[in-house]
Amino acid sequence: MRSWENFERYAEEYDAWYDKYKPAYESELLALKTFLPENQERLKALEIGAGTGRFAQAPGFGLEPVRAMARLAKQRGLEVVLGVAEFLPFKREQFDLVLIITALAFFENPNQALREALRVLKPGGQIITGILDRDSPQGRRIESGNRKGRFYSEAHFLSVTEVSGYLTGLGFEGLETCQTLFKKPEEIREAEIPEKGHGKGWFAVLSARKPF
Repeated sequence: MRSWENFERYAEEYDAWYDKYKPAYESELLALKTFLPENQERLKALEIGAGTGRFAQAPGFGLEPVRAMARLAKQRGLEVVLGVAEFLPFKREQFDLVLIITALAFFENPNQALREALRVLKPGGQIITGILDRDSPQGRRIESGNRKGRFYSEAHFLSVTEVSGYLTGLGFEGLETCQTLFKKPEEIREAEIPEKGHGKGWFAVLSARKPF
């Protein structure tokens, strides 16, 4: 199992990043909205690796292994269950929408986590996953050794190609991608407009559906 000690001890510091770099956070939200359904409030949604609840829409469900992070997510109105992504404590075909935002890099087994997401999705249900793309210019800089911060040392960053392969290999269909964060977060002064595809932006969003 990966160590969650830094996330437990420094949950509030982690959460403060989104306020410190608000335009970067808003850029990520815009990219996610590219694929979020308009009637999301009427869907049963689950965020796996909900963190401090910055991305899931309340009311909703979140799964999070770190108690300190889960407490902050609950304060934002999420119904949070403690657990790990590879063994979801939910029955099959329970959700219309599953979100996994930046969390895949911290899972012990990302492919198994996506398999579990497929299991709990209803036929035709949608998965949206946001990743810090290892194959983007900024991702390559970090992989080359510039891993500053308390949390990057715990991460195993993935590429869009890898995650796409996992999704299609599990049988997901209709894969689409978009990207944002074309500059370093500290250099972004206003929310960036997301672009289709991947390879330039550090934050990439993938959307796919479970077959009927």
